[in-house]
Amino acid sequence: MACTAEGVATAVRAAAAVVAEHRVELIDLDRAIGDGDHGENLNRGFAAVVASLDSAVPDTPGGVLKLVATTLISKVGGAAGPLYGTAFLRASAKLGAAGSLDVPALLDALRAGLEGVQARGKAVGGDATMVDALIPAVAAAEKAAGDGGDVAAVLTAAADAADTGAESTVDLVPRKGRASYLGERAVGHLDPGARSSALLLRAFAEAAR
Repeated sequence: MACTAEGVATAVRAAAAVVAEHRVELIDLDRAIGDGDHGENLNRGFAAVVASLDSAVPDTPGGVLKLVATTLISKVGGAAGPLYGTAFLRASAKLGAAGSLDVPALLDALRAGLEGVQARGKAVGGDATMVDALIPAVAAAEKAAGDGGDVAAVLTAAADAADTGAESTVDLVPRKGRASYLGERAVGHLDPGARSSALLLRAFAEAAR
């Protein structure tokens, strides 16, 4: 079953609610290895996204993702705004003007989002960043699609893999971002960007179900 612009908007609203619910957790995770602004910045950005959606929902899934991208880029400070903004912008461009989002289009969007994050942040797997959640998420989504999964199943597989990937950052020495300044002292801490990536994917999966 394909997903319409309204369905994508519903998923984005769900993501905003999850970010608000976990705002303090994300602040605490970031405070341990960074400057502590991740949860507040992301919450402010998604609140602005919801306000924009309340005014008007774009006609296409790609249009919704472009609205998310431009709002996050303009409203979110720190690294999160440019990284998430680029991810959503690349995904939006990949979807183009299509009126609905099916599994092949979802895979294209997920891949494009990952590529956007890596192009912007120059991170690879093992750097203890959000990429460590997103790489396994995309791989799991591709496998679920290959097994015949629908949009909800594909997103659920991605969310499950992102959870595991995010947890893996606890044992890694950060090589990118502010946490990299701590070196070995950052080991034992969950990367806040990886955690927020997993939270967003879980919200999208639950909305799709």
